[in-house]
Amino acid sequence: MNLALFFALILVCASIFVNGWTDAPNAIATVVSTRVLSPRAAIVLATIFNLVGIMCFGSAVASTIANLVDVGTGNNPLIAICAAQLSIVIWSVSAWKFGIPTSESHALIAGLMGSGIAYNGLSAFKVNEFNKVLWGIVISTFVGFFAAYIVTKIVGFLFRRVKRAKANKIFSIGQIFSAALMATSHGAQDGQKFMGVFVLVILLARNQPVPDSIHIDYWIMFLCSIVMAIGTSIGGYRIIKTMGVDMVKLEKYQGFSAEIVASLCMLITTVKSGIPLSTTNTKGTAMMGAGAARRFSDVNWGIAKEMVIAWILTFPACLILGYAMTKLFILIF
Repeated sequence: MNLALFFALILVCASIFVNGWTDAPNAIATVVSTRVLSPRAAIVLATIFNLVGIMCFGSAVASTIANLVDVGTGNNPLIAICAAQLSIVIWSVSAWKFGIPTSESHALIAGLMGSGIAYNGLSAFKVNEFNKVLWGIVISTFVGFFAAYIVTKIVGFLFRRVKRAKANKIFSIGQIFSAALMATSHGAQDGQKFMGVFVLVILLARNQPVPDSIHIDYWIMFLCSIVMAIGTSIGGYRIIKTMGVDMVKLEKYQGFSAEIVASLCMLITTVKSGIPLSTTNTKGTAMMGAGAARRFSDVNWGIAKEMVIAWILTFPACLILGYAMTKLFILIF
């Protein structure tokens, strides 16, 4: 059990690292693409405010993830968690190789579901918690796009008489604030998701039940934040280019609007209901909406289509991977 606990925690940390590598850059893509901040400065900002988000917004999302599936039966339920985390890493790194921003949130959820079902049958599946996941998909996809479209239109109308140079100065300052808010929301959402798995692993190792509302120690918060920051600093640039340059080129006021909408969607759902939202989906659709608000042709819909296909494929692919890896681990161990 101690060896299984060690490997499970290592694999959770690997998943957090990959999240920082492939998902956290979405939070700072616009502030880099509009040249308000350099990539290095944006990464430092993201690191600081990810920690703020992790530490200041409770544990509702973490509790949702920890209670998503029931793997509490059998000889060693940590096998299922190990398999789920490995499937996330495999999928996410494969997508990163092609510069495609996948959703680590959906990869995590689907991997856990596949592993839980493989280890404990269909009884592992918890419908009530999964309903929150479905709501998260709807909010991140449709609310993100249309809210950003409307907010961008409103901001453009309000500043229509302001000279371009002055407006750019205003929104350069505004984007530093909105990027910090976006990084905070990423920590509040994605940081909590992986901390939920971290706590789940410890509870399973101690053979303790998973409460409806879990408690997260400060050392877990700091560890998750540091690992995520390292991942962002090492591998984030390719995703930043795909999101902030190839998919859509935004003016400063558009970047500000997209970040405000995406971050508020994520923070409100975090605090109010514990609904897990994907940073990639929410920020990506908000950027599409902000770009389309000026001209639909400003969005590279070919790149957007590839991203949407990757988002759609993530759920079934990681569910199957989680299931297959768990079955393989059961045979080996």
